[in-house]
Amino acid sequence: MQPDQSKKIIQIPIDGMTCAACSQAIERRLNKQDGVEIASVNLATEMAQISYNPELIRLSEIKQHITKLGYTPKEIVTKRNVDEDAQKKDKEIKQMKFKFWLSVVFTIPLFYVAMAPMIKWFNFPFPMGLSPMKQPLNYAILQMILVLPVVWAGRKFYTVGFRQIWHRSPNMDSLIAIGTSAALVYSFFSVYQIASGDHMAVEHMYFETAGVIITLILLGKTLETISKGKTSEAIKKLIGLTPKTAIVLNGDQEIELPVEEIEIGDVVIVKPGGKVAVDGMIIEGYTTVDESMLTGESMPVDKKAGDLLFGASINKTGLVKYKATKVGDETALAQIIKLVEQAQGSKAPIARMADIISGYFVPIVFVIAVLSAVAWLLSGQDIIFALKVFIAILVIACPCALGLATPTAIMVGTGKGAELGVLVKSCEALETAHKIDTIIFDKTGTLTKGKPEVTDIIAFDPYTESEVLSYAYAIEYGSDHPLAQAIIKKGNESNTTRRPLEGFDEIPGHGISATIDGKSVLLGNLKLMNQFSILYDVIIPTFDRIAEEGKTPMLLAVEGKVAGIIGAADVLKSNSLQAIEKLHKMHIKTIMITGDHEKTAQAIAKMVGIDEVLAEVLPGDKAASVKRLQDSGNIVAMVGDGINDAPALAQAHVGIAIGSGTDVAMESADIVLMKSDLLDVVSAIALSRATIRNIKQNLFWAFIYNIIGIPVAAGFLYIFGGPLLNPVFAAAAMSMSSVSVLTNALRLKSFKL
Repeated sequence: MQPDQSKKIIQIPIDGMTCAACSQAIERRLNKQDGVEIASVNLATEMAQISYNPELIRLSEIKQHITKLGYTPKEIVTKRNVDEDAQKKDKEIKQMKFKFWLSVVFTIPLFYVAMAPMIKWFNFPFPMGLSPMKQPLNYAILQMILVLPVVWAGRKFYTVGFRQIWHRSPNMDSLIAIGTSAALVYSFFSVYQIASGDHMAVEHMYFETAGVIITLILLGKTLETISKGKTSEAIKKLIGLTPKTAIVLNGDQEIELPVEEIEIGDVVIVKPGGKVAVDGMIIEGYTTVDESMLTGESMPVDKKAGDLLFGASINKTGLVKYKATKVGDETALAQIIKLVEQAQGSKAPIARMADIISGYFVPIVFVIAVLSAVAWLLSGQDIIFALKVFIAILVIACPCALGLATPTAIMVGTGKGAELGVLVKSCEALETAHKIDTIIFDKTGTLTKGKPEVTDIIAFDPYTESEVLSYAYAIEYGSDHPLAQAIIKKGNESNTTRRPLEGFDEIPGHGISATIDGKSVLLGNLKLMNQFSILYDVIIPTFDRIAEEGKTPMLLAVEGKVAGIIGAADVLKSNSLQAIEKLHKMHIKTIMITGDHEKTAQAIAKMVGIDEVLAEVLPGDKAASVKRLQDSGNIVAMVGDGINDAPALAQAHVGIAIGSGTDVAMESADIVLMKSDLLDVVSAIALSRATIRNIKQNLFWAFIYNIIGIPVAAGFLYIFGGPLLNPVFAAAAMSMSSVSVLTNALRLKSFKL
């Protein structure tokens, strides 16, 4: 399939987003533009992933739309630098910590000055020169001086908050800005009244309320920044795996070059203990390689001339020379990083509900806050009471927790998957995987090792076993098919003379028709015999016996008569039985699909515990088999090698490719398992279930928090004799809600099967 040349997908880093209302506003604006196919903005990664048609809209125009909303699109980085990323994150954390501690230093004395004179029974020491009753102006001016550095520390809430109101896309900062501004303006007015002689106005100052709110929110933002850094640790580890330099052979001279300068075709030397720089093929040497950082497979892999090496893997024993075949963004590691970044930048369908609500949430909260304040004024309460209600609603209703609930869990979940060798290409796949109730397994190379061996050679008069093998050897010689390789291996071991092949015709799903020594020869299954009207009734008992033993019987016919049967067996993978047992415990139905004879397939299915068998299925019909199950209402996953099974993988709700992460596998599947272990299918589904469960927990608490918090802040409990929510406690609750969501998401880092 040729890629759509009219479509481009880019990721734009965006500065200035503080809550889900921000990301939703940008999404709404971009998705309305002609030429933008889909825009997805992720708050946790601070990244916009945009699919667009460059013939209809330019990248500069997309950036202009983001800027008009009050946000800053940053330079698109094509190659991430882990050191720069770490430095940037560390700088951001240090800035947040500085602002927080600065606000703490001034808020503590501010709070003491404001509250100590009012709490008579504790008899806190307090200088007479600052007494609110005797020296109210001094008392008021000191509070005003103490609150100003706190406001400066939280100035971003005001600059961003009011700017977003101006751009008609209010966000979390807008709520904080208006709420604390109301407290500050009223307090400044009280200072003016005191200076004018109204000393009773000293009771109407709320400098400490604004200061404590800003400090608590800065605490939440600081913890949030630290937690966000932890959510992206997995991708940082992947980026940091690549070595900085490599030894390249230039004639007879060894030259140390930066990895970026290696070109395809260069001969690279890897010494014991060294890292493989780029992907390539060994041309000289023998070694064992640790590929655990790419595949999750803990056991080192033996490598010899002709075998592939993957960048970032570790050479354990021997010195090898290899020719670079993939460099830069084409290496397996680069592709893995790209997949993980795309998955973390995309959005799960479950997130859309939260995003839609968050997008309309802030304006609705403004209305609720104003109406509640007015309602209390009309009911006879004073301006102070109404102001408390107004501020508390604005502060407690921030939708940060809603905006972080899904992307943080997705980031941690997909990052954990990458560590385990389970690459999830999109959030949709991660979400759908938890609903899977039926899994179809391809047999060869998936349930089995894919390397069958010849177990039986049965000849029928007038032919001998050696003649049967020699015909089959001649037909299959040069073929890459696993069954052909088994026959070739047997022929080589038996020193079989290869007969000259005069004609050759491969019949997909049936077998091969050929001419050898002037004779018509057929090698294949019963369908092939039927197609050429070959009588085989006499040999059916032998055929059935071989099939019932779990072997694949191949019929050989010469000049229109059956000459023999060759039986081959494909050995089950060591973890196949265990994986199927675990899937059954997860209440998932298992199906095996194969082109093998029914009895052969049933025998293998019985050994591994498969529920149902779809046998004698042609390669092109696998997708139709998946479709039939989907039409019956099943949520179907297809597990295959990602090459032969590409149509079926694409048809399934979730396509899972088992293998070493080849290009075709990555293109056709939704989930790529980097090692050929069926237990990773279980891991992928279990990880999906754990991630979605985590998201639902986050969304539940985020929604419940707002559903309960807003009425309490509006004075619902006060109506029935309960307390009125103090804006300070509202700020603490808002900050902790975001931190609790992030902490819950980080629990996924300890996921184990």
